[in-house]
Amino acid sequence: MIPYAHQDIDENDITAVEEILYSDYLTTGPCGPRFEEALSEITGADYALAVSSCTAALHLSMMALNVGPADKVYAAAVSFAASANCARYVGAQVDFIDVDAAGLISIEHLEQKLKADAAHGTLPKAVIAVDLAGRPVNLAALKRLKEQYGFYVVEDAAHALGASYQGHATGDGAFADLTVLSFHPVKIITTAEGGAVLTNDANIAARIRRLRSHGIEHDPALLEHPDRPGYYYEMQELGFNYRLTDLQSALGLSQLERLDQFLSRRRELASRYLTELKPWEERGLISLPPADQAGQSVSSWHLFQIRVKQGKRDALYQALRGRGIGVQVHYLPIYSHPFYRNLLGEIKLPGAESFSAETLSLPLYPALTDLQFSLCLTQVQSLLDHIFQE
Repeated sequence: MIPYAHQDIDENDITAVEEILYSDYLTTGPCGPRFEEALSEITGADYALAVSSCTAALHLSMMALNVGPADKVYAAAVSFAASANCARYVGAQVDFIDVDAAGLISIEHLEQKLKADAAHGTLPKAVIAVDLAGRPVNLAALKRLKEQYGFYVVEDAAHALGASYQGHATGDGAFADLTVLSFHPVKIITTAEGGAVLTNDANIAARIRRLRSHGIEHDPALLEHPDRPGYYYEMQELGFNYRLTDLQSALGLSQLERLDQFLSRRRELASRYLTELKPWEERGLISLPPADQAGQSVSSWHLFQIRVKQGKRDALYQALRGRGIGVQVHYLPIYSHPFYRNLLGEIKLPGAESFSAETLSLPLYPALTDLQFSLCLTQVQSLLDHIFQE
C-alpha cells in the first residue's frame, strides 16, 4: 500500500534523538527552547510555544484567550474534529461556518453569520480558520472582519508550516492573533506527536508557557512570594501536562533543517499532479485544487485533494485502495459526527456537504519516489476513465 502520507526520517534525525538519549535531559532540558527559537526564526513569530500536540495547542489557545462557558466560537465546518473540540474543552458554544470550493472557510458565510449575531448581541469571541491541505485561508478578509466585529482569529495551520500569504510566512502574526501547528508524522515536519502555538503577544505566550506545565510558575518576578528559597514554586492556575520532550524537540530541530527540501518536493509533486490530471478536469470528471499564486497564496501542499464529480468519489476510493493506492478523505463535516449531532441537532451546510462528498486526497509526501508517484498517477487516470464509463 502506498499511503496518502508518510514521515521522512533520515540518519541525522536518528542521531539527533540518540544524542538526547545519552544526555542529561530527556525532557524540560535545553533542546526544547532551541526548537522553539528555530520555529520563531522560520515563521517570524515573536514567540513559539512547543506542546504535546496540535490539539493541546488549540486547547491552550482557547484558555489563553479566556474563552469560556459564556462565549461562542466559530469553527470551519470541514476539518479534523479537534478544530472545534478545543472550544468545547473550555465549555464554549460552537457554531460552524461553511467552506468554499477549496474547503476553506467561506468568508461570505462568515460575514452573514457575523451580521446576524451582531443583531442579536451574540458575536463569537474567536474564529478558528483552517488552512486546509496547507493552503492559507483568506487572512486579509478575516482580519477586516475581526477589526469590524471584535473577535480573535486563531489560524489552525496544522497543515501549513512553510506556507505563505501575501508575502507573510504562516504564523508571523500579521493577520492572526494565534497560529497553531502540528508535528504529527503525516505533517510537514514531525516530532512523532507534537504541536506549537505561535503568537506575537508576550502575555499570551507567558500564560501558555505556564498552562502547558500544570499552571506552575517558577519565575521569581511572577510569584506571590518571591523571597522564598530556590526550591519554591507556585501552581497559580489549573494547567496541564502538555510539554514536548527533549527527544521530540531534537527530532523537530533535525527535521527543520530539511524543511525547504520537504516543501520543494511537495510542490514539485503537486505541480505534476496539476499538469497530468488537467485533461480529466477539462472533461468535467474532477476538479483540481487551485495552483499557487506567487505573492498571494502559496501552499505547503500537505494534501493534494481532487474533487470527484457525479457521485463517483467512493467508487474511485474503493478502486484505488483495492490496487494499493492509499487515498483518503479529509474530512467529514465536523457537525456530522454523532457528538455534535447530539449537541447541536441536524446541520447541513451546502459547501461542506459537497466538499466532503467529492474530495479525495491522493498520495503526496517527500519520500514518495518518482516510480511510486507514476504508479499512483497512472492508476488514478485509468480508474477515472473506467468508473465514469460504468
